[in-house]
Amino acid sequence: MSSILVTGGAGYIGSHMVKMLSQAGHEVVVFDNLSRGFRDAVIAGQLVEGDLRNATDIQSLFNGRSFDAVIHFAAFAYVGESVSAPREYYENNVTGTFNLLSGMLDAGVKQFVFSSTCATYGVPESNPITEDHPQQPINPYGYTKLVIERMLADFSQAYGMRSIALRYFNAAGCDPDGELGERHDPETHLIPLVLQEALRVLEGGDPADTRLEVFGDDFDTPDGTCVRDYIHVTDLCTAHMAALDRLASGAVAGTEAYNLGNGNGFSVREVIDACRRVTGVDIQYRVSDRRPGDPAALVGAADRAHDALDWRPVYSDLDVIIETAWRWMNKRFGPKQDG
Repeated sequence: MSSILVTGGAGYIGSHMVKMLSQAGHEVVVFDNLSRGFRDAVIAGQLVEGDLRNATDIQSLFNGRSFDAVIHFAAFAYVGESVSAPREYYENNVTGTFNLLSGMLDAGVKQFVFSSTCATYGVPESNPITEDHPQQPINPYGYTKLVIERMLADFSQAYGMRSIALRYFNAAGCDPDGELGERHDPETHLIPLVLQEALRVLEGGDPADTRLEVFGDDFDTPDGTCVRDYIHVTDLCTAHMAALDRLASGAVAGTEAYNLGNGNGFSVREVIDACRRVTGVDIQYRVSDRRPGDPAALVGAADRAHDALDWRPVYSDLDVIIETAWRWMNKRFGPKQDG
């Protein structure tokens, strides 16, 4: 049994990670300021409230506690918001991570798993994207994650810190047991937005009055809508478990990076069609202008994770991914049944 610190453990992916770690017998401490996470999402371990931007909070976190490794999820992650509020993104993501790494070094903790992103690649030169693809982010969110990856390389060389960065594609789905789900405010992820529209219709809303927007239908893709690679949150968590095992084995000498994706792309229209099948609801949408900087397709090659981490997605079927999200969302927000 290891003692694991999970920053951002009250958020979407972090809360699922905490549950999996606890079920595997690890002792878990969650560090979260609850600005974008939820207290009731921490269903295991110990919650410590604090902010990575506050050095005193970090010092208090490490005082009297011993950790074998840290998994770092605590980041702001809205692309559009990062463009309008870059100061907050650099402060929270970059300065916060620097403070965390400094606290780790002072406490003698040198194993680190980092929640990174395919946004570090920018506009893809080809698909599927491999880890060797140039990292040329096109928004402050992607830049902050890339700065942290470079920081990890520097801390590895200078201080012997060992780390693994996991570059996600589109996280999706919910806990198959139905205990945990996806909650963002505002919600920007496609699958929950489509399912929210399904709930609106189930509650008596007119499908023609849809609130669901599709941003562009003239991309160079088979049906004109954007294509993305969706990876189930549970599969993301198993990859983090594998990364912890690889660090503990001593196989990582410095810092490594792996893509996490299914290797398959689904268009926006395909996702909407799958949501119709799963929910049985007539989900309509309206087409709006493209969003600036939206690539036509983003699909990840995860061959390196397959080989080095012995990891492969289990929830690769789109309908199954959506079923897990619908089960949780309908249970929590759906129409109440009489009796």
